[in-house]
Amino acid sequence: MKGKVIGGSVAGVVLLAAGALVKPWEGYSPTPYIDMVGVATYCYGDTSRPDKALYTEQECAEKLNSRLGSYLTGISQCIKVPLREREWAAVLSWTYNVGVGAACRSTLVGRINAGQPAASWCPELDRWVYAGGKRVQGLVNRRAAERRMCEGKAP
Repeated sequence: MKGKVIGGSVAGVVLLAAGALVKPWEGYSPTPYIDMVGVATYCYGDTSRPDKALYTEQECAEKLNSRLGSYLTGISQCIKVPLREREWAAVLSWTYNVGVGAACRSTLVGRINAGQPAASWCPELDRWVYAGGKRVQGLVNRRAAERRMCEGKAP
């Protein structure tokens, strides 16, 4: 991991992101469904190809932790500076939602890598509230929770 975790661990980042942000905002679906932008989704927002028709909550939780680990590896290749555990958790939740490629190309990551304080880049999360070209209230709410986490407030 290029950008180190200040005052925490990689496992802590994944667990914090999963429990406080991803699970509440993605919700649990034991069966695949088509989301609002036409993407097949299941478990906790998983868009990988499902290998079966029905998942238990335990299977979904394990799958989420594994997928978040992969997303953390991806975004950490783009972030070159250390972040606090809560900042990483917010960035990880956002990255899981928007994708590693989009996250790595973002102004938000550019500001992080420029060494700007979190107070200047956490608000960038608020810009990522569109899906299919439309402003989505659920994304507005999710980004607000991610921003609160990023800024050290309760999500």
